[in-house]
Amino acid sequence: MRTDTKAFEAILASRSPAIAEIARKARSLVLDVLPEAYEVVWAQQKNAGYGTGPKKLTEHFCWISPASAHVTLGFNYGAELADPKSLLEGTGKKFRHVKLASVADVDRAAVRALLKAATKHRVPPAKPL
Repeated sequence: MRTDTKAFEAILASRSPAIAEIARKARSLVLDVLPEAYEVVWAQQKNAGYGTGPKKLTEHFCWISPASAHVTLGFNYGAELADPKSLLEGTGKKFRHVKLASVADVDRAAVRALLKAATKHRVPPAKPL
């Protein structure tokens, strides 16, 4: 299986219902943009990574990390993505993120556009289902 709903739900167990809802919506968006995405859940870190394959360093393009007041939608090569709406935060060499404080934040067209761009930037094509 490429996704692990049970493991994803486990990382939400200690979060508020509102944060869990935002995280689920973000996950749905990632899987809508790239239905064949691989999901790797890291229970200890309480986050999940997504890629065109299971390898974090060479195939992943984004991650979801539920915090106490928002959900972080991170981009592995976010510093290299076009960001016309200036949504991306961070100062790292490669990584950038968007803080999602509501379900409406997830629904923004600019967030979907960033995800679409990330699926094609510096990661191999998705492996066939």
